[in-house]
Amino acid sequence: MQRSVNDSPSGALRAASPASGRPAWMVILAAAAIAAIAMGLRQAMGLYLKPVSETLSLGREAFALAVAVANIVWGVAAPFAGGISDAYGAGRVAVTGAVSLTAGLLAMYAARSEFDLLVSGVLLGIGVAGCGVNAMVGAVARAVSPENRSSAIAAIGMGSGVGILIALPYTHLAIGALGWQNSLLLLSATTAIIFVLALPVSGRPAVHAGDGSSQTLREALAEAFRSRSYWLLNAGFFVCGFHVVFYGTHLPAYVADQGLGAEVAVLALTVVGLGNLVGTYLAGQWGRFRPKRYGLVLIYLGRSLVFLAFLFLPVTETSIVVVSGLLGLLWLSTVPLTSGIVGTMFGPRWMSTLYGIVFLSHQVGSFLGAWLGGYVFDKLHSYDAMWWISVGLGIFAALVNWPIREEGVRRPAPAPAAA
Repeated sequence: MQRSVNDSPSGALRAASPASGRPAWMVILAAAAIAAIAMGLRQAMGLYLKPVSETLSLGREAFALAVAVANIVWGVAAPFAGGISDAYGAGRVAVTGAVSLTAGLLAMYAARSEFDLLVSGVLLGIGVAGCGVNAMVGAVARAVSPENRSSAIAAIGMGSGVGILIALPYTHLAIGALGWQNSLLLLSATTAIIFVLALPVSGRPAVHAGDGSSQTLREALAEAFRSRSYWLLNAGFFVCGFHVVFYGTHLPAYVADQGLGAEVAVLALTVVGLGNLVGTYLAGQWGRFRPKRYGLVLIYLGRSLVFLAFLFLPVTETSIVVVSGLLGLLWLSTVPLTSGIVGTMFGPRWMSTLYGIVFLSHQVGSFLGAWLGGYVFDKLHSYDAMWWISVGLGIFAALVNWPIREEGVRRPAPAPAAA
């Protein structure tokens, strides 16, 4: 007899409480705050593209490559960070991530060459892997019941949005008051907050018989790699990474090229953060009541329309801010839906690991979005080609998410104990 991972009535209704016994709201709040700091700092790096490139007399491709390296390292490290989080708890990966974030910011502060920027990118990538959404989803998924999983994970995405809202003006003011180098010292001191926040998400995950918790990592990976829907989800999330990192990295420079002040880019990216709060919440609610894959289809098609606006609308302060607000609604709204599908298909036991692999695909897209944006601009002195590529990729992502099957994998029922 075959049965789904969620077929057990008791398993479906039971909240998988953290091993520490801390209440779910505390785990969710701490995870969201950790992700807010990491994702906020990551988003603010775009503000350094122009000043760093000009101070070090490097082209935009050099800094863009460092950001791209940070994103691909983040992606490669994500499954390992997820595996440690699933096996031993998210607290230790958050602490390690905070140390690496601090080191990466200090390396950028002391940078004198393209190689120094690449070192900074590697350290920042490892840091965000330990503190970002990918490392926190498993802890949150295990802290709530399955029916509340999408909305709980959405809270991490909303926390990331709050982090962007705070980090962008915070960093902009710091650069203006202290200069870009000294502002990095302030940011590195800010990461110390993560050491305190890591406590509520620490502790080994609890193991419950009958919910897939006895499954080994190798078995979980083999199960996922056999799933066509899992690979389609990977392909779609690649596009998400390309979109958000290209936009976040290159928008400040794009705005400056149009003759608009730096404050316009800061306002636009802040509006992205505001829109993200609304969009991520709505996506979490959508995932509770409607097929998550259809939500992803709508998000990616909506992004394609937004990127078309950059090609056909006049570039003004108003148009940049309005279009950024619309994109914000579609920003991290992919996270609760994508990770929720992973949880639906495979359960919470190895969720951080399996989502980490999907996230690796996201970060390959992030690498290409950051680096290709700089490469194309240096070659063509325009971002128009990148807007067209973004439109095409949005349509591709909508198409690959459509046929995904949202159902628990079929596993043999546990053998009855011998009399």
